[in-house]
Amino acid sequence: MPSLNNAQRYKVLVPEKLSPDGLALLRGTLEVHERSGLNADELLRIIPGYDALLVRSETKVTATLLRAAKKLKVVARAGVGVDNVDVDTATKLGIVVVNSPSGNVQAAAEHTIALLLSMARNVPEACSSIKGGKWERSRLVGVEVKGKTLAIIGLGKVGLTVARLAKGLGMNVTALDPYASPAVAASASVTLVSSLTELLPTADFLTIHTPLLASTKGMISTSELAQLKAGSRILNVARGGTIDEAALLTALESGHLAGAAVDVFTSEPPAPDSTAAKLIAHPRVVATPHLGASTVEAQENVSIDVCEQVLQILEGALPRSAVNAPLVLPEEYKKLQPFVHLVEKMGSLHIQHYTSTITGPMYRSTYDLIYQGEVASISNTRPLFAALIKGLMTPISGSAGVNINIVNAELIARERGIVVNEQHSRDPSTHPYSSLVSLVARSPSRASSCVGEDVTKAVPSPRQQRHHIISGTCSGSQPLINRLDRFQTSFVPEGTLLICENYDSPGKIGVVGSILGRENVNINFMAVAPVSKELPIEVNAGILDARSINSGGAVPGQDNGEIGSAKEALMILGVDRPVEERVANALVQEGGVLSASVVTL
Repeated sequence: MPSLNNAQRYKVLVPEKLSPDGLALLRGTLEVHERSGLNADELLRIIPGYDALLVRSETKVTATLLRAAKKLKVVARAGVGVDNVDVDTATKLGIVVVNSPSGNVQAAAEHTIALLLSMARNVPEACSSIKGGKWERSRLVGVEVKGKTLAIIGLGKVGLTVARLAKGLGMNVTALDPYASPAVAASASVTLVSSLTELLPTADFLTIHTPLLASTKGMISTSELAQLKAGSRILNVARGGTIDEAALLTALESGHLAGAAVDVFTSEPPAPDSTAAKLIAHPRVVATPHLGASTVEAQENVSIDVCEQVLQILEGALPRSAVNAPLVLPEEYKKLQPFVHLVEKMGSLHIQHYTSTITGPMYRSTYDLIYQGEVASISNTRPLFAALIKGLMTPISGSAGVNINIVNAELIARERGIVVNEQHSRDPSTHPYSSLVSLVARSPSRASSCVGEDVTKAVPSPRQQRHHIISGTCSGSQPLINRLDRFQTSFVPEGTLLICENYDSPGKIGVVGSILGRENVNINFMAVAPVSKELPIEVNAGILDARSINSGGAVPGQDNGEIGSAKEALMILGVDRPVEERVANALVQEGGVLSASVVTL
């Protein structure tokens, strides 16, 4: 992807109020449109023109909206939860969804403690009473929190911060979280339990800090509230819907619970006469309008965080906090980035060069990616996997308009029946490069293993049935191809390339140049690739046998004619314009070329 400074300015839509500090980061290189107050129809109408969408919690990013957003590359949620975004649909469309899981942690934790103390000491009711001219000290006696037990469901970043603040108040803290680290819990003096049945009866105060998922929706309902001791209190500063609002209202009205503090609701703002509205009006409920992240500092933090990620994604880098992509550490991605570009080019080169005469489906569905040298030391190679799938699919007309990236590469590979085997070898003795990546395309054993709908209508020729090998390396950030099957070469995989397979005989270059000149095709560069008998590659047993590799990928026992003979060579020509099919045919018929393929990279 070109630098943002040189590329067409991307357009970013911001339909909700965000801190100006983050948006200022975008305005230097992006076109930012702040459009608060859009309704769903208006948003749907204008979204096709935008490359990025920045939202908070009010905007509903639905499947319909995402499908209409033909240019959209990233949805950024300025906050923690993403339940207002259809993440599954975004993943299928290759749209990165990012959030800011750390920007409002302190704000949410502090608000939890503020509500806990307000509820314990009747602060809201006392404030209302004294402003009404009353002095009701005896009626508004509260309870101390020191020595009480705070039970926490969800010991993530917010839950752990709440636990530490509660310990500072002298509270005992227990928690339920199957994914929590026992060591981290112990360092915060938190007692981990294994079930709600074990947690709830101990609680004087219960607080929830989990995302809203199918498994957490309504997780605290009638039966769970009944397990709480009489006179206990409950808080929700996480997500509306984790607590059954009707069950909570019943427990308050019965007197089983002494109080509740609620910052989030199933519908925001709650509809008049709804259960949530009745909860807000209840005298033993302290309610706030979703203020958990509403501090100046938190809004600045999350705005800067997500805006930085939007910039990174539009520049082609990986996000720090994608909810629908695997985490790749920045130091790993920095090492991988040149090879991401290389592997994508290798995949595209394979499809265009080796399957250029196929008009039907892509025949090979199994590929081996072999990493050698320094690049093999990087364990997380998901960006390289994604780059290969993108390279393989982009030249195919059926993938037009599909944004293939690390978000949806695995899903697309599974849908298309593409299998990629990755191998790592740190042994530098087999090649002269500090890092080497090889792509081995394996022929299916029979036609039924081909990918595509019309596999019975075309059968690959003997040349197409060979195993094919492309190897490459990077010189700094510059990708280089140094092997095409048995041919040793060195060229940059960029622009329009004409690859001619021919017998290495005097005058061949002149003939090819003459035919291209006749068609006003200018040659920018030329590389001649002879057959080499010393092109090693490591392949695990059972994938390719040694004879296949040493014979340039020819299928053992197959009649390959002169293919692979020592007299064969490749000409790789960089040309200034696309070469028409009739010109390629003329090279074969008039120029004595065995085959000619045109590749655009």
